[in-house]
Amino acid sequence: MHRRRRTALTLSAALVSAPLLAACGSQAHPGAAAVVGGERIEVSTVQAQVRDVREAQQDSEESARMISDTGQLGRAKLYDLIVDRIVEKAAADAGVTVSRKEVQDARAELAGQSGGQEQMAALYLQQRGVAPDQLDDLVRRDVLVGKLAEKLGAGNTPEGQEAMNEAFTAAARSLDIDVNPRFGAWDDGRLELGAYKAPWIFQVSPGQEPETTGT
Repeated sequence: MHRRRRTALTLSAALVSAPLLAACGSQAHPGAAAVVGGERIEVSTVQAQVRDVREAQQDSEESARMISDTGQLGRAKLYDLIVDRIVEKAAADAGVTVSRKEVQDARAELAGQSGGQEQMAALYLQQRGVAPDQLDDLVRRDVLVGKLAEKLGAGNTPEGQEAMNEAFTAAARSLDIDVNPRFGAWDDGRLELGAYKAPWIFQVSPGQEPETTGT
């Protein structure tokens, strides 16, 4: 099981080397950071997620470094929120679901590998800019990615990477993603927001520890 998860994540890492095509903006959707599948992601939602991360970082002994390393946090959080919806759509299209128990089991596995829940939370805050109360959503997405790769038979091969890429690209296009220019422009094929790349988005799930990234 762990090997399948690692394979899925290695695969899906290839999906996150992407740029973007320009999208709509604040005049068409005032107050929205993006519109995905006809549903708004409010600027206030992005700001709240940024605030949660900054507050958690302030409590760390490495606060200054972490804040410096996450200078694009607003864009990163919007990117996460968009990717959440892409993964959900791709999984739904493939008939893949995840239960709360699977999320809980995956989180417990990660905690075991990290030395406990507090250590796991600190690791994800430091390396992926994720606040403790955002962890469940992140773990859920990672589990969905792994299960989708398994459903598609996407092994660690060029063909497997292509299958995953096609699934996520198709999902992104069907969602008609429209981003406020304040945050950048969206490219369905590359799954990138402006000049922002987040190589961990499809890269980490239970069974594999997060990798250190910069901005």
